[in-house]
Amino acid sequence: MTTIPKEKFVLEMGPSNEGVDKVASGSTVVFESFDCFSNSIQSEEDTFSSIGWANINPATGPLYVEGAEVGDTLKVEILDLEIGDQAAMTTIPNAGTFAKTVDQEKTKIIPIKDGRAIFNEHLSFPIDPMVGVIGTAAANEDIPTGTPGDHGGNLDCKRVEKGATLYLPVNQPGALLSMGDAHSNMGDGELLICGVEIPSVTTVRVTVVKGQEYPLPCIVNEDQFMTLASAETLDDASVKAAENMQSFLIERLQMDPIEAGMLLSAVGDLRVCQIVNPMKTARVEIPKSVVDKYNYAFK
Repeated sequence: MTTIPKEKFVLEMGPSNEGVDKVASGSTVVFESFDCFSNSIQSEEDTFSSIGWANINPATGPLYVEGAEVGDTLKVEILDLEIGDQAAMTTIPNAGTFAKTVDQEKTKIIPIKDGRAIFNEHLSFPIDPMVGVIGTAAANEDIPTGTPGDHGGNLDCKRVEKGATLYLPVNQPGALLSMGDAHSNMGDGELLICGVEIPSVTTVRVTVVKGQEYPLPCIVNEDQFMTLASAETLDDASVKAAENMQSFLIERLQMDPIEAGMLLSAVGDLRVCQIVNPMKTARVEIPKSVVDKYNYAFK
């Protein structure tokens, strides 16, 4: 099994990257990852300003997948996601959703014990690990790992978790997959400006699907099918994610456009992934049973 150490990482996803390792389609690969702070915050005396934006969101990789050609789809099955025993959260003055009220730097260290995140002396939560940054190389330019887009990137979607399958576009030969920025917990929206940031070890299986049959990026899990989209405003991201889902229903399930719109209004859920990155990200979820009823099988 191939393992990519956390020391091999990128801070941008794009055509200038070269693969740090190469595997055949269908291979299982382990990505060891720093947290979004490059593991630099170890105590509550460490602050965001001591790191700076230049070292934020390192993404392990990129991985070159043999046979992945421009115009194909990379299927990424998340087989396992292990996290460390200590997480961190920080504030950045005048940034994020609470910019009007957060005027100072503060760091919180959150221990992970017995499968729970210890928030304070009163509160602890069951961990719900997810991968914040995951994507292939972008098509035409190098995009910072902190920015989401059609290539994936900093989607901060809590559905990117163990048991999920993420489909991403192949924009460069080999796809060039990278990932990092895991969270032990993160609510939809990532409202402060970070989740519960933690180092991780993610095991995935990567498979080349020839052509692009799906609106990308998208996610399938046991219960749901989801389309994701990022844009400068949440309104635009929401509309784009909904249009992507409607297109799938029309093109793959052969539904009438109006019927598809009615279905989405009846059983589709529009949800926010994050509103704090340079581009906002939304997703639309439908029950996977809808797809199953049409005898459609994901590749």
